[in-house]
Amino acid sequence: MRLYSLLGAALLAAFGGPALAGPLAYVPNEKSATVSVIDTATDQRLRDLPLGERPRGVAAGEGRLYLTDGKTGNLLIVDTVAGKLLKSVRVGDSPEGVSLSPDGKQLAVAVEDDNSVALLAAADGRQQARIKVQGKNPEHAVFSPDGRWLYVSAEEAEQVDVIDLKVRKQVGSIPVGKRPRGIGFLPDGSRAYVASELAGKVYVIDVQRRSVLTEIAAGQYPNGIAVQPDGKRVFVSNGRDPSVMAIDVASNNIVATIEVGKRPWNMAITPDGGKLYVANGRSGTVSVIDTADLKKTADIEVGELPWGVSIR
Repeated sequence: MRLYSLLGAALLAAFGGPALAGPLAYVPNEKSATVSVIDTATDQRLRDLPLGERPRGVAAGEGRLYLTDGKTGNLLIVDTVAGKLLKSVRVGDSPEGVSLSPDGKQLAVAVEDDNSVALLAAADGRQQARIKVQGKNPEHAVFSPDGRWLYVSAEEAEQVDVIDLKVRKQVGSIPVGKRPRGIGFLPDGSRAYVASELAGKVYVIDVQRRSVLTEIAAGQYPNGIAVQPDGKRVFVSNGRDPSVMAIDVASNNIVATIEVGKRPWNMAITPDGGKLYVANGRSGTVSVIDTADLKKTADIEVGELPWGVSIR
C-alpha cells in the first residue's frame, strides 16, 4: 500500500495543481523505470514518475496514461486527474507499443512473445480479443483514423500485417522492407507511412488498395514515424545517423534533415502541429523540433533509454 501511496503522491504533484500552459509530453524511460513529464509550452521537464519496471509503449488519453511494462508483461493504467495508478493488467510477455483508438475506447498492445495484438477496453483494461499476426516479435499496432484497421509492424518481418477490427482477425499483409518499425497514417486515412529499419526506406502505402505507392530513401536504420495533423509532412527518425527527416507528402521528397540525439526512436507531435518531440535512447534526451522552421530548438534531459513520446 505504501508504494501505491508514494506513487499517488508523485502523480498528484505532476498532474495536479494549477493548470499548465501547454499539453504534456510523456516519455517512458526503459532503464530508469520512470516516465518523464514535459510541459510542451515551456519545454521544461516537470517530473520523473516511477512507473513499472521497464516502461516502453505509451499512449495518452483523456485523463488516462497507458504504459506497457516490458519486464512484467503488464499494461499500466494511470489516472492523470486523480493522480493514481488505477490498474495493472497482464497482457503477455514482452509487450511493446500501445495505441489508443480514435474514439478513445480501445487499446491495441503489440505482444512480442506470442506474436499477437491484445485488444483491450480503454476504460478498465479488459481484454476484448487476442489477435494472432504473421510477423514475429510485433512492435507497433496502430489504428487507422476511421478505427477500422490495425496496421502491425514486427521486428522479424518483411510486411505490415492488416487486422480488420470488425472481424478481429488478420485479413492481409502488405510487403515492405525488412524489419518494419514505426507506422503513421495521414489524417484522412488514405495513406500509411512505414519505416523499415534494415531496408533504410519509408514505404508509402495506399490504404484502400493495400499496396505500396512508392519507396522513399531514408537514413540509417529508420524507425519512428510521426505525421503532422494537417497531413502535409511526415517525419522519420534515423537511429544510426542520428537524425530526423521531414518528408513533403505532396512530392514524397525529403525537404530537411535535422540532427538530434543518439539513437532517435519514437516521436510525437503537439496537437497544433507546431513541435515534434523525439526520444533519443542513447542520449537520455528528448529533442524538440520546430516543424515550421524545421530546426531543433532544444534538447531536454530525461531518464535512461527513453523509448518514445505521447502528448496530451
